[in-house]
Amino acid sequence: MPTDSHDNKGKTPISLIQSFSYALSGIISVIKAERNMRIHLSATVAVTIMAFYFSISSFEWLCLLLAIGGMLSLELVNSSIERVVDLVTEDYHPLAKQAKDMAAGAVFLFAIITVVMGTMIFLPKIVHWMMEWR
Repeated sequence: MPTDSHDNKGKTPISLIQSFSYALSGIISVIKAERNMRIHLSATVAVTIMAFYFSISSFEWLCLLLAIGGMLSLELVNSSIERVVDLVTEDYHPLAKQAKDMAAGAVFLFAIITVVMGTMIFLPKIVHWMMEWR
């Protein structure tokens, strides 16, 4: 019978709570180890504060939450790819470099998209707010 965890080979399946605790452990590990994840989290806090301040619409919240969730998830995947590559080889290998670069490229591309989305949501509101202060 297949199990739910890499830690339980051939044993009884892990509980749902254990599965969630493993996921939470992975998230905490990335936050502690990866500067870029901490940058993404800081941006998340700033954007969330702005969203409340400007009272963005439900649709804008949906876009914002998808962007935030996608960005943080992609950073988790990128970090896990980096770990697996490092686990497989300590030597320089062009394919290892490509795997790491491609994963980082995916994060970078999505980061650009999220900046565009944020600009589309917040720029008009910021301009309007600045015009009111005149």
